[in-house]
Amino acid sequence: MLNFEVLFHYTAQIDPLMQLAITILGSCSKNIISDILLAISDCKCVIVEMSSSQLGQATAAYLLVEGNWNHIAKFENSLEIIQKSLKLQVQTLRHEKSEKTVEGMPYSLEIIALDQDNIIQTVVAFLCANEITIQEFSASRYPAAYNQSMVFSAKFIVIIPKESPLLSVREQFLDFCDQLNIDAILEPIKR
Repeated sequence: MLNFEVLFHYTAQIDPLMQLAITILGSCSKNIISDILLAISDCKCVIVEMSSSQLGQATAAYLLVEGNWNHIAKFENSLEIIQKSLKLQVQTLRHEKSEKTVEGMPYSLEIIALDQDNIIQTVVAFLCANEITIQEFSASRYPAAYNQSMVFSAKFIVIIPKESPLLSVREQFLDFCDQLNIDAILEPIKR
């Protein structure tokens, strides 16, 4: 009688984490954010980043959600149902989690000026020309408090490359702003 011993070796594969970047736009509704947060939780995903704001009569939300591939797929299906029921415009972009980050010094940058044509495009072009990475950005246009002139304001979180001499970049940026009559603050982010 022959005795055969069969050995099964099972190596568990750990599912790589995936991230799903999402933009959502819809009519103002209390349910948008709560329904999305509930779906994220139900699908065992986690929020990496999220921001939401009212834009006139609309609600806009930006999310970065993380989970293994099957949890992300389940959440995408839930998102389709929410999209149809609340009549939302949703865009998604799926990618594997990356540990690669932009190397450099994080800075907070704020500008304020009387509203001018192409002011924000000019500032962004300066940042890009100097290989400064924009991590976050928000802007608004509003009437000044005392004379009703239109004022433009913007806040950025930027990364100045480690190869760039910080003092030189700072000096060039402030000179650039002076030429355009922009009041600016550029300072390192303190943790």
